[in-house]
Formats: sequence, structure tokens, C-alpha cells
Amino acid sequence: MTYLLALDQGTSSSRSIVFDASGRIVAQAQMELVQSYPRPGWVEHDPLEIWRTQLATARAVLVKAGLQASDIRAIGITNQRETTVVWNRATGVPIHPAIVWQDRRAEPTCVALRESGLTGTIRAKTGLVVDAYFSGTKLKWILDNVPLARAQANNGELAFGTIDSWLIWQLTGGAVHATDVSNASRTMLFNVHSNQWDGELLKALDIPANLLPVVKPSSAFYGEVKAELLGHAIPIGGVAGDQQSALFGQACFKSGMVKNTYGTGCFMLMHTGSQFQTSHNGLLTTSAAQVSSQPEFAVEGSVFVGGAVVQWLRDGLNAIKGSGQVEALAQSVPDSGGVMMVPAFTGLGAPYWEPDARGTITGLTRGTTVGHIARAALESIAYQSAALLQAMSRDAVSSGAVPVSELRVDGGACINDLLMQFQADLLGIPVVRPAVTETTALGAAYLAGLSSGVYGNTAELSSLWRAERTFLPTLSAERAGERMEQWAHAVRKTVLR
Repeated sequence: MTYLLALDQGTSSSRSIVFDASGRIVAQAQMELVQSYPRPGWVEHDPLEIWRTQLATARAVLVKAGLQASDIRAIGITNQRETTVVWNRATGVPIHPAIVWQDRRAEPTCVALRESGLTGTIRAKTGLVVDAYFSGTKLKWILDNVPLARAQANNGELAFGTIDSWLIWQLTGGAVHATDVSNASRTMLFNVHSNQWDGELLKALDIPANLLPVVKPSSAFYGEVKAELLGHAIPIGGVAGDQQSALFGQACFKSGMVKNTYGTGCFMLMHTGSQFQTSHNGLLTTSAAQVSSQPEFAVEGSVFVGGAVVQWLRDGLNAIKGSGQVEALAQSVPDSGGVMMVPAFTGLGAPYWEPDARGTITGLTRGTTVGHIARAALESIAYQSAALLQAMSRDAVSSGAVPVSELRVDGGACINDLLMQFQADLLGIPVVRPAVTETTALGAAYLAGLSSGVYGNTAELSSLWRAERTFLPTLSAERAGERMEQWAHAVRKTVLR
């Protein structure tokens, strides 16, 4: 048997999954991460905890699978994107907590970039809007605010990386400082047309080039894991940011294919092939996972708070004891009773891009129960995702592409049948859940399998994809349109200015 190990480092947990060559899960292990919120709008992780938990789960999953490290053909890494780590090259010690993708502290830098007239240049080179979401402004904040950081950076003493780079550095004992094109494309420092760091953008943010990792295709040899860590040296053969990895794991290799991942946030990507397609509806253009040096692109929309709203019900309101209880609570009422929740806890992402928006619950009456609020919270995930797909469809039609005909779904919340059915009702197209919903990890495994010769090409991977259930819309187009208008009205109430 041939086995592949995927390291899936996410926002709320570190996981490791062993797959066989058919894409079947053999075993998995998971450990939660501590989330830190030192100030309103700030979100941090401990990079050393990320490393410890990721290594621990890799060791644990080998034991659960009954395998030795020597049984693993290659390792693939997938990670929470945009989260920013800076560490000392000599000691490997981070100089500051990791600034998580949700963090908003770099907004003043974004204001300065917009006022300097660089918005169009950044959009043309990177496909991104100017927003604190991306890594470059987070990196600048660390250099500007951590004592001695800028001097150390200028002297070549520091290394910057997104979580993939941080893990590669640790796994290889500091021998490799690298990233892949999909993660690099989320920094706001990377020219996605040339697949190179961009000098003009580095200068605009005052980022020394010596901080940056080498950029490789997503399916490539990245080095070997030190033998003492897992018991045997294993090649690292695939790296991709979590959402591009999920697109790959969903076998969305052709232009027009769309997937949505329901995790802490929700992330919808539509593959556009070799075409750099600029959105006119508030979406981003990003690099897709690439198996060669040839650029490939996707259009993306990001919901900042997706499944995290269920965590808020659990930890903030104490409405449920475990996330798995939310569906039963939501089904305790026939509908939301007119309650609308917009979970703009850290602003609103695509297609709105309203950093000043804040969460609201509207439509409350004396008869509102916690069940109505739970249902509105679940429905908010579907509403935000529907707004993304509508924007994507408008872009597709304006560019002459075929309208989106189905949505492939994955991520933790896609197991919620109530949510998936409501999603299909709002969209008016089939929502398809695959047999293997851990497509983020699967994509990393596939990328590693391609570079190590387990698979010959993407056509072989397409043949492995299987659907588990298809949710067909039951709501009329007119009624779905009315619901989306109610949502748009609720969104307008979240903007403070």
C-alpha cells in the first residue's frame, strides 16, 4: 500500500491525516489551538504551539494508522493563509505571536496605501484588494512595532513566513525557507503574473526582500523532514494554502468549477484556468494550486465568520455545549422567526469589504428563543456564501463564461444537512457533498502524491472524486430572491458609518 500524510494546520486546530493512494482516510489526529484576542479586532496564535500541536498530531496519526514513517511516500502541507510569523533565523524563535488572518490591526497601513494611490497597482499585480486581511501589512506592523525588529530584518537576521513556511522551517530543522505560489499570492507582495516577489510592492510597504521565502510550485520537492522528528526522513512534496488545497482536493481543475469550504470562515473559489480574471463584483483573483511553473488562477470570495459563529454560540452565549448540538437546536423551530444575524465580528469580507461593519441581530421579538437565534446563525453562513456565488456568477456571465451549475462543498460545517439544504435553496443549484469532506487535507496529499510519482496527472485525480450526497433546491427563485433581499437589508444595518 502507498500512503500520504497531510499536515492540515488550521485556525482553530492542527490536524494530521493519513490517506491511501485512492484518497481514502486511513487515520486522523487533531488538537485544538488557543485563540488569543489581546485587543478588539486583534487575533493571535502562539507559533510554537502551532508547531508542537502539528508535530504531535503527525506522530499520533502514524500510531493510529499502525504505520511507520518509512511507510509514508510523501508529506503535503496545507495551512491557514495570511497568518503571519516572523522568527529569528539563528534561534528559530518567533519575535512576536502569529498575527492571524482575521486580525484587523494593520488597517491604518491600508488606509495609507489607499491614500497613496496604490490600490490599482496592487489589484493589477496581486489580484487583491487593499485590506488588513493579507500578510504584507501584518508583516509591516511587526517590523514597525516590535523593538529592534526592523534593524534585525535589515541585517538579515529574521525570516518571514505564512504558516506553511514556518512548518517547513521546523520540519527541516531550519534547512529550508520556502513557500508555494498559492500562499505567496495572499501576501499582497507577490506578482501573480510572473510568480515572483514584487520590488515595487516591497518598497511600498518597506519590506526587506531578505525576509522572504523562496517560492515554488504547489507540487514540488520542498526538502525532507528530519528523521529524528518522525522516525524516518520523509520528502515534503506538496504545499498549498487551505482554500487552494481544497479546490485541488475537490478536483476542480477546470475553468468554471466552484467549491465552498465551510470552516472557521467560508471560502469560495472558482477556477479560471490560465486566465487572470478581474472581478467587478468585490471578489479577489488569486493563484490556484499549481503543479508546474505555469500560472493558474481562481476567483475567490471570503467570509470572515462562518463556522466561527457556531463557536460564538458555544463560547460567547453558552447556548450549546458542543458545536455538534447546533443543528438540533436550530431544528427546534420551523424557521428563524424573522431573526437575521450578520456575524460581522471582524468586519465583512467579500463581496462587501466593509472593515468597519460589526455584528448585528435584528428582528427580535418577545417570542424569540435561543433556537431562533441558533437558526439565524446557521442561516447567516448560507446567506454570506450565496452572496459570494451570486457575485461570482455575475463575473462569469460578464466574461462570457458558462454560469455556475453546481457547488461542491467541504469543511467541517458541510456535514450539517440543514445548512446545506438551505444553501441549495438560496442558490437554486445543486449543492454536492463529496464522499471525502476533508478535501483541504486531501488536496495537500494529492499535490504531494503528484510530485512523488503516486499519481501521473490531474485526470487520474479527477477519476477518484466521488459524491456522497446532492442537495437539490426546494425554494422558488422568487422566494429565494426575497430572502436574499432581507439579508442585504440586514447587512446594511451593520455598517457603522
